Amino acid sequence: MDRIPILKMGDCLLVTIQVDMHDQLAVSLQEDLTAQIAKYASRGVLIDISTLEIVDSFIGRMLANIAAMSRVLDAQTVLTGMQPAVAITLVELGMSLSGIKTALNVERGMELLRQYIQEENEYREPDGSEE
Repeated sequence: MDRIPILKMGDCLLVTIQVDMHDQLAVSLQEDLTAQIAKYASRGVLIDISTLEIVDSFIGRMLANIAAMSRVLDAQTVLTGMQPAVAITLVELGMSLSGIKTALNVERGMELLRQYIQEENEYREPDGSEE
């Protein structure tokens, strides 16, 4: 069975979807990604969908589920590279993808994740010390 590779970059995970997503592949990605977030205590997840031309309601729900599961595991999700047709389809399906930040490209997405992690670190350690 196919698997989508998940790359570890510091305290973030990077997923670049370069194949047509089908339902089983999306379920596998969800399982693999949540396992890796927990394993590495990752703080951010960047999912690049720039090669996806079509997203159906199931894939949209899976992306929203991944973001929700990531939040529970203390990681922020950023979705990058969304094609205009995909955005239109998601809106027409009534999917807001709440909890997922978006960026035009991977570089901007990583900036968003770095900002989030920095803000969270400042919030957790206001006096600079660890308890």
